[in-house]
Amino acid sequence: MNCHLPFMLAHGGMQIQIEQTWAALKKIGVDVEYLRWWDATQKGDVLHHFGRIPLALLAQAQAKGIKVVMLDLLTGQGSRSPARLRSQKWTIQVLKRILPASLTDPVGWNSYRLVDACIANTAWEKQLMSELFGALPEKVQVVPNGVEDVFLQSQPVARGPWLVCTVTITPRKRVLELARAAVQAQTPLWIIGKPYSDSDPYAASFFQLARENPKILRYEGPINDRKKLADVYRAARGFVLISTMETRSLSAEEAAACQCPLLLSDLPWAHNVFGSHASYCPDTNSIAAISASLRSFYDRAPNLKPPPKPLPWTDVAQQFLAVYKFVLNTSR
Repeated sequence: MNCHLPFMLAHGGMQIQIEQTWAALKKIGVDVEYLRWWDATQKGDVLHHFGRIPLALLAQAQAKGIKVVMLDLLTGQGSRSPARLRSQKWTIQVLKRILPASLTDPVGWNSYRLVDACIANTAWEKQLMSELFGALPEKVQVVPNGVEDVFLQSQPVARGPWLVCTVTITPRKRVLELARAAVQAQTPLWIIGKPYSDSDPYAASFFQLARENPKILRYEGPINDRKKLADVYRAARGFVLISTMETRSLSAEEAAACQCPLLLSDLPWAHNVFGSHASYCPDTNSIAAISASLRSFYDRAPNLKPPPKPLPWTDVAQQFLAVYKFVLNTSR
């Protein structure tokens, strides 16, 4: 397994996804290692790359007889309007025709076509990989995220007054806008998480707002104890995530595993994963619109049916194993 985004620089869902995939594959008996760039003696049958793999690395691995599986999160593309997606597709096609490969290869568009298999988190991303980047549909497998047993095995408790948002405090997650809407709607909101940097101006604005509104906004930083986090989801009135773009929210699926009602941004990924089992907030920065949606959800939450539980990570690992067997038994 390989990834080019160091965990120390960007904590969040990708880190959890990689670590839990690694642990689950181990649990079902797969011999799995992280790629050791310094180890010339390391061997492997499959390179599972998280992110868009550089073409040079892809070619070198395949030249060594290693099959390459790529799991890339199309976070931005998956949240764009049909018009913007058509524009992006047209732009890619034009640039590939008029520019030399030396300029387009570093972008990695051809990786989707040249890897032995692509993994998409949702059917929507599978469609985008084929339509935008030319991946062969038969080489794209949809594998969802899993959820840890501590969430799936959590027990029901009486729900309290707090809506919960487990999130990295960054503009893409619209945490500050959500907090302002909660103050306006007078709906108690507990933000759990941390920014990439405490000196970030956006995070500083959120911290200030939380200090000014302690009865409505609760912020105590991240919760690293997974059992405690499961208890928080179980006792929450509902879970809220109104990010501007997303691939497949691990925190939303953790909350779903704890039978917590969901309010999510009205974006394709959310409908693709949860369908009618979630409530939706307009994709907007309007505090008034978010506030109205938040108030409505808060009032309805106790009577909403819980979302279906997601799969455990070991079930997801079995799906990954099926992809590995597929590429090992398929001629390039």
